[in-house]
Amino acid sequence: MPPGQNASLYSPPMDIGVALVAVVSIGAGYLIGGIPWGVVVAKVTGGPDPRTVGSGRTGGANVLRALGPRAAAISGLLDVLKGVVAVLIPIVLGAGLAVQILAALAAILGHSRSVFIGFSGGRGIAPGLGGLIVMQPLAALVTLPIFAVILVVTRYSSLASLTASATAAATVLAIAALRSLDSLYVVYALVAAGMIWLFHLDNIQRLLAGQERRITWRGRAGS
Repeated sequence: MPPGQNASLYSPPMDIGVALVAVVSIGAGYLIGGIPWGVVVAKVTGGPDPRTVGSGRTGGANVLRALGPRAAAISGLLDVLKGVVAVLIPIVLGAGLAVQILAALAAILGHSRSVFIGFSGGRGIAPGLGGLIVMQPLAALVTLPIFAVILVVTRYSSLASLTASATAAATVLAIAALRSLDSLYVVYALVAAGMIWLFHLDNIQRLLAGQERRITWRGRAGS
């Protein structure tokens, strides 16, 4: 530190590096989350854009309606990987847990409000799951079969997503109560679930009104 300079005003160069890593990680999380894989898969396969059917979203349920189960599985897996990669980037760069969580949340935001397609997108469940797989794999393992069962039994993708996100949050809370767990994991689970529910508000309204769209395994909206 230069002579006579106030220590409280001096920021070591390392602080700039830490801030830069955080900005890069969070920005990358948002941009990666914003990749509209459903639209990309539609263009590659020559099928209809998922934004032209159903809810007009780009998530797995609409890809299923527009392109069928194989394309939906591919785009869904790629959407999950967005959350995985968003968390791995700050880990590789040596950032702390707080940055990892912010990057994961940025991926959810990017998925649902993608800068590449006019700030529209999916509902956030897939990248949310991806982040959970890296940070709390046990919670992801509990959540996945619940999502699958509800989806198959009810054919409501929205109900499966809402239940899965709530289950994930409850599971992380239970893990935190049973063993020592950084409270930031709880923050991620609660905020991610809150975002997913927020992005499902129109679905919730249709579910309550008995007007929600069902899915079929042949790629067309059910009655």
